[in-house]
Parts: sequence; C-alpha cells; structure tokens
Amino acid sequence: MSSLYLVRHGQAGTRNDYDSLSELGKRQARLLGEYFVSQRLEFHSIFAGGMQRQQQTAAEVVAAFRDANVPIAEVIIDKQWNEFDLAHVYQELAPLLCAADPEFREEYEEMRREIAHSNGDHGADVHRRWRPCDTKMVEAWITERFPYSGELWSEFCDRVNSCVTHLSTIPRHANVLVFTSATPTGVLTARALEVGDKRVRQLAGVLYNSSFTTLRVNDSQLQMFQFNAVPHLRAPELRTHR
Repeated sequence: MSSLYLVRHGQAGTRNDYDSLSELGKRQARLLGEYFVSQRLEFHSIFAGGMQRQQQTAAEVVAAFRDANVPIAEVIIDKQWNEFDLAHVYQELAPLLCAADPEFREEYEEMRREIAHSNGDHGADVHRRWRPCDTKMVEAWITERFPYSGELWSEFCDRVNSCVTHLSTIPRHANVLVFTSATPTGVLTARALEVGDKRVRQLAGVLYNSSFTTLRVNDSQLQMFQFNAVPHLRAPELRTHR
C-alpha cells in the first residue's frame, strides 16, 4: 500500500493574479519542505499540476531538500492535477447569473469594486476571503444551471479520479508527493470517505495553504490517513485559507 501526499499550493496572489504565490505562500511552501526533510520523508515520485502556483510550491519544497543536501526525485508536470478554472467559470456564467439573480449581481459588483479599490494589496480582505458570490458561482457551475463551454464538474471529477489510476505503476509502500489545489484534494478525500459532491466543497473549503493530506492507495482504493496537516505552520499568522 503506497501513500499519496496531496499538497495544496501556498497562499496565492490577488484575485487579478491568483495563479502565482504571494511572498507568504513561498514561505509556507519552504517551511513544508523543511518539515519533510526533518521527518526524513522520501518520495518515489513527485507530481505537480500545470498551474504556476502549484509548480512554485513544488519548487520551494524541492529547494529545501537540495539546500539540506537530501536527494529528491524530479518533479513531473501533469495537468491532470490542475484546479478547475474559476476565472473562466466567472467569465462565462457571471453575466447569466447576474441577469437571473439580483442578489448575486449586487454581491458580485461589490466584490469587483473592492478589487479595484485594493490596488493590488495582497492583504486586502477581498483577496483573502471566499465571498457569497463565489459560492453561488461554483454552485451554478456544478449544477449546470447555465450552458458552459468549459470543463464541467463531472468532467473535472473524472479527470482528478483518473490520476489515481495512473499511480498503479508506483511500487507498494512508496510515497508519492503531489502538488495540487484544494478541490482536487477534496475530490479524492471525499472518494476515500465515500461521501458526495456537497462534502467535496466542504472538505476543499477548510484546507490551509501548503497543507498536506495523506491517503493510502491500494489497487486504486483510497483510505484516509491524515487530512489538512500543517505541522510546519506553527505561528497563527502563517495559517491561511486563500
């Protein structure tokens, strides 16, 4: 039985530049790498999604190993581990939801005003909190309330679940490290717990930046071992959700 370590990326940038790590995000990732080194963890294979924030998190962890002169496997880029494209979901569905839901329109317009007024300040609340309009937008996408040309929720879940099948060649008792995002981690955790779609969003929503979740893999069967672990983030100011 191998162990799958799912790492959520470190804190990302602003809503206008979300696919990059903030300075705090880079620090979170480096601390994670140093923790793995201290625990003498060895990884047979390492994967990262195709998104910049996922690869930057991987780079910081790998750098911690190399700075400690500890061998570590090369990172394999696999876009199957990507997060769903929230920006594209907003681009297509926001106009439709604005027309159908006046409350959403008010929340969405207020969020856009706050983004503009923040002037790119990474610490601004609008960049660090999930808003009600975000929840409504994701729900509209998941339930296919409106036509959408991009990846559907069912397709996203199938993509993430297929990643486990690709791990079938990994030797038993080996550790596999994956740098991904909140929702893919939620999908696989829900699969291990045998719970439904609603739980996926709840599980994803509580994940800390740079946390790791450990699942045991046995012939594509998943078992929960550890969820949302952040032993490397000892100070409260290091623990963030967005």
